[in-house]
Amino acid sequence: MKGINIFLADGFEDVEALCTCDVLRRGGACVRLVSISGNREVESSHGVRVLADCLLDDLDASHEGTSRGDFMIFPGGMPGTRNLACCSALMSLMQEHYDASGSLAAICAAPGLVLGQLRSLEGVSFTCFDGFEQLPVSKGAAFLRKACVVSDRIITGRSAGHAQAFGLEILRSVAGSETASDVEHSMNLDTI
Repeated sequence: MKGINIFLADGFEDVEALCTCDVLRRGGACVRLVSISGNREVESSHGVRVLADCLLDDLDASHEGTSRGDFMIFPGGMPGTRNLACCSALMSLMQEHYDASGSLAAICAAPGLVLGQLRSLEGVSFTCFDGFEQLPVSKGAAFLRKACVVSDRIITGRSAGHAQAFGLEILRSVAGSETASDVEHSMNLDTI
């Protein structure tokens, strides 16, 4: 599957989804918000209603030409993360995308509950919200308590408080360090 897609389920964490989208779009990345339900309107865990760009069923599921610049991104939030992990079509698409050399990014509970659905995470380093690390660790991943971890084609973020860093790491991967630094500067994040 080509492109950069952020997958939304009812109960998603507002900051983790929308801040990530904002950072990527500031850097010129073409990002789609994708609803996994049959409705483009998705409600966040804090009651904010967002109109997704498209539905999961609208995506071209072909993996021909997929590369590391093509991202599937999963925000955390409850019950949104559980809703993502329970969507068998999405979990199959994620495994196929990763097998086809595509990249994955997940933050907060999503590295544990969503990325933990991959067949193997042997040799992968990751971070997540405390308490959600068990499944990836059981599949060979190493848990690190850091704001953001880049491990080859998998980028993970710890929590909503690290959403900007998470978005910048994804942007760095797709658009390069200079673009990520420009966005970081434009958001006045480099002066803290």
